[in-house]
Amino acid sequence: MRVDAGLSRLLGLSRTVVAGLAEDGQVRADGRALDKSDRLVAGTWLEVTLPAPARPVTEPTAAVEGLLRLYEDDDIVVVDKPVGVAAHPSPGWSGPTVTGGLAALGVRLSTSGAAERQGIVHRLDAGTTGIMVVAKSERAYTALKWAFKNRDVTKRYHAIVQGHPDPTRGTVDAPIDRHPRHDYRFAVVAGGKPSVTHYDTVEAFPAATLLDITLETGRTHQIRVHMSALRHPCVGDLTYGADPTLTARLELSRQWLHARQLAFAHPADGRGVEFTSPYPDDLRRALDLLRADG
Repeated sequence: MRVDAGLSRLLGLSRTVVAGLAEDGQVRADGRALDKSDRLVAGTWLEVTLPAPARPVTEPTAAVEGLLRLYEDDDIVVVDKPVGVAAHPSPGWSGPTVTGGLAALGVRLSTSGAAERQGIVHRLDAGTTGIMVVAKSERAYTALKWAFKNRDVTKRYHAIVQGHPDPTRGTVDAPIDRHPRHDYRFAVVAGGKPSVTHYDTVEAFPAATLLDITLETGRTHQIRVHMSALRHPCVGDLTYGADPTLTARLELSRQWLHARQLAFAHPADGRGVEFTSPYPDDLRRALDLLRADG
């Protein structure tokens, strides 16, 4: 493996930290300094001078309104995430988080991963509601990270998009990366990370369509970006081109996107588990308004 990828897995450091160590000459194999892109070779003597321990991340542990525990055992906790809650602390975010809310409930999470997102194996946008699984044990963290990476997890979303996608069932296979001009957005970009989204029509309305969506990959804003690229942005998603008039009529303050279902092999014994989340009140109200229109 590459130095940055291999040492990140081996030591639990971020690839950015490992890259910094390599740039400073702190990663050596058989006495020779390695670059972050060099390959780790079996049989060599590897020496790494570690950075000073990071200060523990402190975040508010106040209860998060609307954060529901759907399931918990010694290895995992499954939650139904409300709108306006981030998965974990990040620069620029001062609102509630799933990790902080679970801490307030007395849930101890895995210590694997970067300090600010320990236990987090996948994420939902703050404006996206629905099912999340968080690792409590170290074995669960490792198993779930691999399951998500290897696409062994079924991630099903429901989204209401503007207009009527044609065909009514299809696949979007288009690479995603940061928008070339707007740091807060992502876009379909040549040379971006492979991204695959499957969609199927559930119900059609005069101005919009309810879609059932499954993801093969899990890129940031993937559904929002792919639907916008099809010129059918999620209703309410002003960041990616939604109609503000329709957004206001449906009384939405965020994108109509919900992580409806999550299914995976339990990390303790491999048995299949599946969790489903009902629509929250704001999405249900918008759906009812669309149905009332005919």
